[in-house]
Amino acid sequence: MKAAIRQAAHATVQLARTVGLAFFSLIFVTVLIIAAVGTIALVGAALLPETVLLIRRLAGAKRRMVSGWTGREIPEAYLPITGPLRERLRTSVRDTCTYADLRWMGLHYGYGLFGLAAVPLWLLGLPLDGLWCGLLRQRALVLPLITRLADLDARWSTALLDPPPKARLAERVTVLTETRANAVAAHGVELRRIERDLHDGAQAQLVSLSMRIGLARRAYERDPEAGRKLLDEAQDQAQQALAQLRHVVRGIHPPILTDRGLLGAVRALAASSGLDVAFEVEGFSPDSPRAPAAVEAAAYFVVAESLTNAAKYSGSDHAELTLARTAKGLRVVVRDEGRGGAVDPAGRIAEAAASGAPAAGAAQQAGAERIGGSGLVGMRRRVAALDGSFKVSSPLGGPTVIEVELPCVW
Repeated sequence: MKAAIRQAAHATVQLARTVGLAFFSLIFVTVLIIAAVGTIALVGAALLPETVLLIRRLAGAKRRMVSGWTGREIPEAYLPITGPLRERLRTSVRDTCTYADLRWMGLHYGYGLFGLAAVPLWLLGLPLDGLWCGLLRQRALVLPLITRLADLDARWSTALLDPPPKARLAERVTVLTETRANAVAAHGVELRRIERDLHDGAQAQLVSLSMRIGLARRAYERDPEAGRKLLDEAQDQAQQALAQLRHVVRGIHPPILTDRGLLGAVRALAASSGLDVAFEVEGFSPDSPRAPAAVEAAAYFVVAESLTNAAKYSGSDHAELTLARTAKGLRVVVRDEGRGGAVDPAGRIAEAAASGAPAAGAAQQAGAERIGGSGLVGMRRRVAALDGSFKVSSPLGGPTVIEVELPCVW
């Protein structure tokens, strides 16, 4: 009975908040009517975008309320209302989510106010006197009803506030467009790196090798000793050229991934990182199928870059690495207990714990960890190219946590 009472109390709070939001929505109708009339009359048309933004905030508040009750998040798929007034008006009118929010507001008045009945029902269910056995029997009926009302409110709100398929499709197209742009940018950076390494490394070594072989051939007849010396130098030059080529190939797709698989390659990275790495594997078995080569390569480079930055900048000699095989793909988590404060190239501390966190300069003065240059951007782009998710949390004082989700079919 105590559990039922606690659940009913929670449901009562949920319904009370629903009623409060419904009353606020009723008051908001006046603003909505003024904005509509002003837009039609071409006087005060600027009110419409602001009104739509306010409706979004109301719907967002309801989404958070429902998510707190059900534990499941209701996604948003709004078009951004930006730019000049004409574009803002066009977006406000054409966004399908606007009409979904209006439909929710219209029905919210009715079932939101209906939730007001839960409050007196709950009060009737309170044990005013232990001798009132009839009231106790009534409470046994009232408590589940209150919870069912809160569940009904959550189901209605989820159905009404869930983005329409057209909005989801538009959002998906936007995400894929951005992902494609990131993939093209990452591909261009990678091609320039390979070209630079080949031009400055292997190509220069091969040109020098060709010259030494030519000199050795001309010198061999008149001075065999000098010819043999040049041939020895040419052999050394050939070995250096091979080493440069291996370095370039390793940057494209590490051979260790082919030889040992992802688990073996990541273990080798952990062993050579210079850190005490606690490596945890979840969901893998000896007969588990391998992930696609692109997914393995992305995971490998994320781990390599993360451990390298942890060793260089974190100030900690310990790191934790988790490689998990999930139903939807591959999850990689790298955590170090260093000083934190990792900043991206834009100078922002990655998901700092406090909104008033200092900027990059102050972070560096405090000795904060830094993922500088293109390291963080490179990891993010590699993951985005595979339609994965990339999260970094690094408040000042640590810890720094990099979490990557790479979708794939096993």
